[in-house]
Amino acid sequence: MHKLLVLYPEPVDRVAFEEHYRAVHLPLCEKLPGVREISFTLAVDPGPAPSPYFAVFEAAFDSAEDLGAALASPEGEAVQADVPNYATNGAVVMTFAAEQLVRV
Repeated sequence: MHKLLVLYPEPVDRVAFEEHYRAVHLPLCEKLPGVREISFTLAVDPGPAPSPYFAVFEAAFDSAEDLGAALASPEGEAVQADVPNYATNGAVVMTFAAEQLVRV
């Protein structure tokens, strides 16, 4: 399994971020070809130390090739083009191969 992880710093306007993210961005993400699972939070709990991020997005694909193809697709281009519309302080994007210790 290969994952896409996106970390969002606190935006200029949290309400506008959340409204756009739920109404526009997540529906675009659901259309990514080959996506197996999507999870996110808009309420990162940093614990005792402050966190540089307030939101996290994660999408799972069968392989790095599937993830690359999804991002290169018209749907993937639409997802990427939408980010500046709500993430006023940018986003940190990472991809990685995920290993499982416990199967559910």
